[in-house]
Amino acid sequence: MQLHTQTWGEGDRFALLIHGIMADHRTWRRVGPALADRGYHVIAVDLRGHGASGRGEYSPRHYADDVVETLPAGAELAIGHSLGGLALSLAVDRLKPRRAVFSDPAWHLAAPAEGFGPELLAQFKTATGAEIRAMNPRWEEVDVAIELETLALWDAGTALSLAPLLGADLMPAAPVVPSLVQPADPSTLITPERARTLTSRGFEVRSVSGAGHTIHRDDFDGFMASLEGWVQDAPAH
Repeated sequence: MQLHTQTWGEGDRFALLIHGIMADHRTWRRVGPALADRGYHVIAVDLRGHGASGRGEYSPRHYADDVVETLPAGAELAIGHSLGGLALSLAVDRLKPRRAVFSDPAWHLAAPAEGFGPELLAQFKTATGAEIRAMNPRWEEVDVAIELETLALWDAGTALSLAPLLGADLMPAAPVVPSLVQPADPSTLITPERARTLTSRGFEVRSVSGAGHTIHRDDFDGFMASLEGWVQDAPAH
């Protein structure tokens, strides 16, 4: 599936942005322009079932195939958040970016506890602004408004499709390209034990102190600072 995209900047140094579940390209409203200011041509997708992209069958493999279908191979940088991090890890061998960043990636979805599971996640589609603020106290008000708009477009079936993954270990065995993992602090997806495992497998791991799951919205400055050495300025002419 060809996905809807949003671009910032221009030139031949591409940066690719892949959002998490319930979101769309607007989650990157500050990251996209910041990377463009560093000389990147930034492309952010709306995954299937999200934003202005089409609907269809949902699975991480479908998300990965769509990303490969839509985005250019050989980019300088690719960043995937949460579900987008899982999709990127399944597409990275075909996308072949020079560097990959996995921001609190969904590499381990806990087996459903009593009263919690994909159905509860799907119910978040009807969340109010007050509920979003309560869950994300560090977000700017514009991000709360964007979340309400993206939830209205989101197909909650994407959440229900996660059921087969619950309890599975989805961590890659090794990085395909030089790769940074950014756990939230604390992270329910990348625990300290999993972070140590990823480090032993060749990933660099850097958490952003105190940042919640959506690091780039919780602490934009901390998110960008954590990319030191992974984001390169355009060469001077």
